[in-house]
Amino acid sequence: MPTPAERKALLFFSTVLALGTSTRAYQSLRSRSPGDSQAKSALERQIQAADSARKSALHKPKREKKQKAPPKPTGPVDLDVATEKDIESLRYIGPALAKRIVADRDSFGPFGSMEGLSRVKGVGPSMVAKLDSNVTFSLVPRPTNTVISRPSELPKARRKPHRRDMRP
Repeated sequence: MPTPAERKALLFFSTVLALGTSTRAYQSLRSRSPGDSQAKSALERQIQAADSARKSALHKPKREKKQKAPPKPTGPVDLDVATEKDIESLRYIGPALAKRIVADRDSFGPFGSMEGLSRVKGVGPSMVAKLDSNVTFSLVPRPTNTVISRPSELPKARRKPHRRDMRP
C-alpha cells in the first residue's frame, strides 16, 4: 500500500498527464482550418517530388571509368634516357618496374646493354628476351668493376678473429 507522500505524487502525475492529453486534443480539433489543408497538400506534393527525384537518381546508369592506357611507343625506347612514362608504355613493364628501372639508372648510371638492364630487380632472362626488340641503349655503361649489381653479390663479411687466435 502506498504511503501518503506516494499517493500525492501519483495524483499529481496523473493530473499532469490528463491535462496534457486534453490540451493536445483541443489543439488538434481547433486547428482543422482550410489553411492547414492547403499546407498539408503542398507538403504532400513536395514529398512526392522528392521521392520521384530520388527514384530517378537511383535508376541513372553509372558511368564507367575509362582507364587510360599508356601510349604505345612508335619505335624502340632508349632505356638510357627514357622517362618513367616512356618505359611504362613498353609491353610487360608496369609502373613499379618502370620506377625501379629509372631509380637503378639514376643510381648506377646508364645500362648500355641488355646485360646492364638485367641488374634491375624483376628483370630476368625471360624479360630481357621479351624486351630485346623494343629497347635500345645509347650511352656507354659504367665500368662493371665499380657497380655492385645485386645485394647477393656483396662479399660476405669475415668473421672477426677470436682472441685465442691472436696469441703469439
